[in-house]
Amino acid sequence: MRMKKPRMLSEERRREILKLLEERGRVTVNGLTDKFHISAVTIRSDLEQLGAKGLLVRSHGGAILPLSPQQEYPLQLKKTLHHLEKVRIGRAAAQLVQPRQTVIIDGGTTTAEAVRALKRNSPETVTVITHALDIALELADSPNISLIMIGGMFRRVSRSFAGPPAERMMSDLHADHFFLGVDGLDPQTGPSTPGMLEAQLNAHMLRAAREVSVLADATKFGRRSLSLIGDIRSIHRVITDSRVNQEMVCELRKMGIEVLVV
Repeated sequence: MRMKKPRMLSEERRREILKLLEERGRVTVNGLTDKFHISAVTIRSDLEQLGAKGLLVRSHGGAILPLSPQQEYPLQLKKTLHHLEKVRIGRAAAQLVQPRQTVIIDGGTTTAEAVRALKRNSPETVTVITHALDIALELADSPNISLIMIGGMFRRVSRSFAGPPAERMMSDLHADHFFLGVDGLDPQTGPSTPGMLEAQLNAHMLRAAREVSVLADATKFGRRSLSLIGDIRSIHRVITDSRVNQEMVCELRKMGIEVLVV
């Protein structure tokens, strides 16, 4: 008779999960249940525990290594992270837009949720200015949304346009709102992103808008990326989720920045 293999202790199993993550860069719940012969509920609990320690980032159906604010990641990867929080943030942002207003929308997976909410809830004409290809494609068939596409040098990693031609075009435009997506938001410095060209274009967008709203899930707070977009006091509002650090919320509010927690 074959001896039954003893079941791993939870700490031992979690070390093995981290080892697999280091080797592959990504693990899935289904793959781990097959490997360790335990339930998906137990694996999800392991991933939540490791995520709470900052050792991994939960994604849809699994986990990935923690993201560095200094590095740019493909949108397809970012889409899997903190999806429900991004949906809530996007809905809250879309509610700020009034009929016949103009809104500049930055590229990114959180701003994309604002676009989807705006598309669903916009009974009257709204004008959207964007440099992000995916956002333009999302809105291309929306009869109530007038779309202005900013051109320039195409950046494949972010699927958006940037560079001097985009900046020149943006300098001639004005808007009621700017929905800005960021990779880092530090109350001491301001919003930041890894891409220098996109940071420069975002700075033009800041100046063009009457109100600037940063759309950022809680993981972006306290992080500094390579390129500063603008001064923290150029922001009027931050929309984030309920996991946000309350000390940073208080710090922003003391500066006169509105913080919406959804």
